[in-house]
Amino acid sequence: MLPSVFLSHGSPMHALEPGAAGAAWAALGRRLGKPRAILIASAHWETSLPMLTGSAKPQTIHDFHNFPEPLYRLRYPAPGAPELAQRAQALLRDAGLGASIDGTRGLDHGAWAPLLYAYPDADVPVVQVSVQPALGPRHQVALGNSLKSLSGEGVLIIGSGHLTHNLRDWSRGRGKPEPYAAEFQAWVKEKLEQKDLAGLLDYRTRSAHGARAHPTDEHFLPLFFALGAAPEGSRPERIYDAIDDGVLAMDAYVFNA
Repeated sequence: MLPSVFLSHGSPMHALEPGAAGAAWAALGRRLGKPRAILIASAHWETSLPMLTGSAKPQTIHDFHNFPEPLYRLRYPAPGAPELAQRAQALLRDAGLGASIDGTRGLDHGAWAPLLYAYPDADVPVVQVSVQPALGPRHQVALGNSLKSLSGEGVLIIGSGHLTHNLRDWSRGRGKPEPYAAEFQAWVKEKLEQKDLAGLLDYRTRSAHGARAHPTDEHFLPLFFALGAAPEGSRPERIYDAIDDGVLAMDAYVFNA
């Protein structure tokens, strides 16, 4: 069974200037090898109920503004996997989670930016799944759990979000790491290693900086998706940690069997 993965996808500029994060994504792709397909939850697709991309040729969505023009020329032409989308939809429905397939939506940068380096040949079929901020972290764990069996069928399950994501702080200063971001980063690592899912689920009240690290939930929800999809008894392995621009923690985790 493949592990599940959580990635902090960073600024869209990582697609153009990948830096150390891109090197970590590339190393992860080499380590895991080529899966049959990828199912990736991105913080940049928010819906009220779960949705899956069903296009056989998903477009590369440039869902950002006021960035350098070369960034908009990047493409990630990975094929879609309509049959996997249908299989995932059936699993979600069996778990009592209504799910729909969007036959026209492409891949947003939360999906394609890290995959551009993890699987640069764009030869692994990709299905994206949405997150549901209104339903909270517990729902996202259930979503991942209902799809866990796909890991045994050669499907790599990834949650793509951010360990911290406060763009208001980001806009005010980009110097050395802010203490609150580093402290929340350490708190999450500790809870993951302790397998304290209850603490993580209530991160806003149980951590000193949860509400500041995530003024809104959507970028933290992919972590819960990856946790739900993790193999039974899995161990968290942090494969990358850094804090960009003072406030954006870039941690990546693999949840190994």
